[in-house]
Amino acid sequence: MSYFCVVKIHEKYIRRCIQLGENGLGNTAPNPMVGSVIVHNETIIGEGFTSPYGGPHAEVNAVASVLDKTLLSQSTLYVTLEPCSHYGKTPPCVNLIVEHKIPKVVIGIQDPNDKVAGKGIQKLRDSGCEVMVGVLEKECRKHHRRFLSLQEKKRPYVILKWAETNDGFMAPASYSRSGNPEPYWITNTNSRQLVHQWRGEEHAILVGTQTVLEDNPKLTVRHWTGINPIRVVLDRTLRIPDHFNILNSEAKTIVFTEIEDDSRYVKGIEYEIIDFSKNMVRQICDVLQKHSITSVLVEGGAKTLQSFIDDSIWDEARIFQGDGNFGEGLHAPRIKGTPIAKKNIFSDSLTLLVP
Repeated sequence: MSYFCVVKIHEKYIRRCIQLGENGLGNTAPNPMVGSVIVHNETIIGEGFTSPYGGPHAEVNAVASVLDKTLLSQSTLYVTLEPCSHYGKTPPCVNLIVEHKIPKVVIGIQDPNDKVAGKGIQKLRDSGCEVMVGVLEKECRKHHRRFLSLQEKKRPYVILKWAETNDGFMAPASYSRSGNPEPYWITNTNSRQLVHQWRGEEHAILVGTQTVLEDNPKLTVRHWTGINPIRVVLDRTLRIPDHFNILNSEAKTIVFTEIEDDSRYVKGIEYEIIDFSKNMVRQICDVLQKHSITSVLVEGGAKTLQSFIDDSIWDEARIFQGDGNFGEGLHAPRIKGTPIAKKNIFSDSLTLLVP
């Protein structure tokens, strides 16, 4: 068999690993959503992906799915990311691979985490295992972009999202809104359901004070199935009333503030002190990294979104455009980026940008 054919076969199985890994989207953080397959005589005999955080990793689930374990010593294990070599919530995956005498391992990309970073590969090679690294590397990096952002950029993967009218407004003039804090919808129900799906795919969601005061959002996935993201709120002087939705117990919530007064804190809410007179975005990213948050969906408001844009700290922008006009109100953020996709969602349009 030619080298070209061998490479294509490896790519075929790593591509299947990526498909499997996607099943962990929104469930594995802060762990990466790894996929793994085990192949014997060109037949897949085992598959697995990373369990929700604290559970078994992809390789462990793949090995467990193999009915005849005696075949493992004649098989090849494929995996999107280097197997771990350290004890965390679970034992090292390399130990299991060595224990079952799996003779060959094909890896999409090396793990940049200092606890692994080539150590798993070396341990496998020291045990006599043949290891190949870098198959479908570009695709695996894209698949693991959230995890890699935290490891390499030392910040979460940042997704900006907003909705604007045809004439470029995010919200109407204040006098046209009702007296009660509630959302003012620009997009249709299908677009709003898609946003709830996105929330379930990301580790955290972030909004500013004014958005909370005007909309009283819940920031949950109530119109979709999934885990609620960690809610991150900017509230410099603790202006948000205690009874607002964002401060309930539906999801873990982190509040950024400059007020160091425990007596004003809501029970069950985590508070982080930052200096709002300095670069706010970088401080936020530093704290989110401390919490091992791999991705954050920034939903508003306009000032908060513009701060991330101005500091060039964003990886994707997802911009809805409704079919209405306000004529006046709060202008949408100004952003420059490369469009990578555009589609219609009934009466709305959605544009995806990258820097």
